[in-house]
Amino acid sequence: MITQETIVAVRERTDIVALINENVSLKKRGRSWLGLCPFHKEKTPSFSVNQESGVFYCFGCGESGGAIDYVMKLEGLTFPEAVRALADRCGVQVDETGSRADQELGEQQRRETEELYRVSQLCATFFEQQLAEDGHPLAHLARAELHRRGLGLGGSEQVDESLRAHRIGYATYGWDGLAVFLAKQEIAPTIAEKVGLVVRRSGGDGFYDAFRHRLMFAVLDKAGRVVAFSGRALAEPRSEELRRLGLQPMYRPRPDEERRPPPKYINSSESPIYAKGETVFGLYQARLAIRARKQAVLVEGNFDVLALHARGLQTAVAPLGTAFTAAQAKLIKRYAPEVVVLFDGDAAGKKAAMGTRVPARDSGLSVKVASLPAGIDPDDLAREKGVEVVEGLIKNARGMLEYLIDETLGSEAVWDGSQQQTLERIRQVVGYLAEERDPNLRQMAKTYADEVASKLVVGGRSPTDLRVLERMVDRALAQAAARDRRDSGERSSESRSAPVASWDGEEDRGPQGPAARSRPQPEQIQLAMVGALLDFPALLDEPEVEEALALLGGELVLAVAHVRQVWDEKKSLHAAQLLDFMPQAIHSFAAGRLAAPRFVEIEAARTELLENAEKLRQRSLTGNGAVKVQELARAQGQGDESAEDELLRELDRVARKKRRLT
Repeated sequence: MITQETIVAVRERTDIVALINENVSLKKRGRSWLGLCPFHKEKTPSFSVNQESGVFYCFGCGESGGAIDYVMKLEGLTFPEAVRALADRCGVQVDETGSRADQELGEQQRRETEELYRVSQLCATFFEQQLAEDGHPLAHLARAELHRRGLGLGGSEQVDESLRAHRIGYATYGWDGLAVFLAKQEIAPTIAEKVGLVVRRSGGDGFYDAFRHRLMFAVLDKAGRVVAFSGRALAEPRSEELRRLGLQPMYRPRPDEERRPPPKYINSSESPIYAKGETVFGLYQARLAIRARKQAVLVEGNFDVLALHARGLQTAVAPLGTAFTAAQAKLIKRYAPEVVVLFDGDAAGKKAAMGTRVPARDSGLSVKVASLPAGIDPDDLAREKGVEVVEGLIKNARGMLEYLIDETLGSEAVWDGSQQQTLERIRQVVGYLAEERDPNLRQMAKTYADEVASKLVVGGRSPTDLRVLERMVDRALAQAAARDRRDSGERSSESRSAPVASWDGEEDRGPQGPAARSRPQPEQIQLAMVGALLDFPALLDEPEVEEALALLGGELVLAVAHVRQVWDEKKSLHAAQLLDFMPQAIHSFAAGRLAAPRFVEIEAARTELLENAEKLRQRSLTGNGAVKVQELARAQGQGDESAEDELLRELDRVARKKRRLT
């Protein structure tokens, strides 16, 4: 576990404005910096960053936090990963808790892992250099493949940028081009072997390249590090060209043997830094666009991703050498709540599209399906018809349930087959509906299934089939509704609970929707006092302010205590650390105030705080006076002259105090 001292050092050494300015264009506004939010789409800047406090806050979507939170949200990293990334950036040594032996073991493992990343990065650069015009003499075959797909080098600035972003390169012709290069770099072949870049010869003497004469795609992890490769087969060079270059053919089939074509794609084997079921190709390059659009587009192949990115559709990603997994769905969900599946329109593509349903559902990722014409993939469509046509398909994508119903019931063959086949298809639809947890989606899908079946009946199919469908679906819906009621009963105490009062501007939304009344006036006054203190925590050193803060109540007392604790330690406000302990009821208010202070001068903040304290005192005296008046009326009604005299004296004292305050 990373030590608290390391975390504090990372926060202190990280300039949050410089960090965020790498992705967001910030402009100085008062004590803060303002820009367009990287976490949601907006035209008017509402994303505020404060260099003094080290905090950001978006007044549009509510995202907030410090430098570590920013990296976690933007890059989809865990807390330790974000701390390490920032530590590398600002030169802070990462210390961990545990025994010395554990620390040494962990440090050794990290060094070994970093070496694997370094070698993978070095090989990606080697492949890129070989693809260039002045690279390997046979790289023209790789460049020709790119050109054939409308992605030629130098074709346009956008295409070149996409090729660079995806680290496109060329694995050289021959058996040991990469192995020789690594030897010259004094890199042990066993390290490259661990990441699947070279293979040990069967005789045990030496190594040969795992990727040979292929167009190379680098696979990046969520931190942008090269972790694996995917290589596409290329056209074989002519014999005379090989002779001219002094190269031997890699394959020499016997006269009686027909040479089989190599696999179209070869992907890296899994390694200590790469798990194919937990990596999404193109996600690092697409992450910002996906977050802004709140939607990812899932395609099947490397070239689909590259082609769409090069033509402006920056949200495309792909599973790599595997069926779509729950881990990949969870990874995408870090950036967007929805994915549109855009697979090939053939039978295999449809089957793969259906296969995304369960992993996405189990991960809470919403799925839509955009249908491509049979025999056409996204790369072909974007190249031949333009990316606008692809965008149109994505815009008109159907919900997964609707797609499944169409594919299951919409075929003529379903209703022309045997009764057993028809019933089996109907049972499939019933199963889809029953598994859907959202009752609204379930009912909408049921209605759609009825419409599909009704059209088939009108078209001459048997009404009996429709009645069977209706009975089975209704029964499944009734069972699902009963399940929902059971689940609801387990949560009944939660659902019946009253809305929770919030200091952030309104009550939390409960079952009845937003609160019907605004925050009481005393709470506004107290919140203004805390806001002034957050703007200038140095006010805590003034006795008059301390006396004023004693008038606060509720969770604001806890908030001030946290400010005092953080301030007293170093006489500087660690705002990001403060937010970690800020009461939830005022967390959003505190984040917004820390990111965008209201006051520029401490004198103005002091005046605001003290004037509001006087208002609280006035209200307190007014409340006390009203109580005494009621008690006086009761004493007079009961003829208690002693109590009446005492209450009159107290009311006089209250009146004198109010006159002094005014």
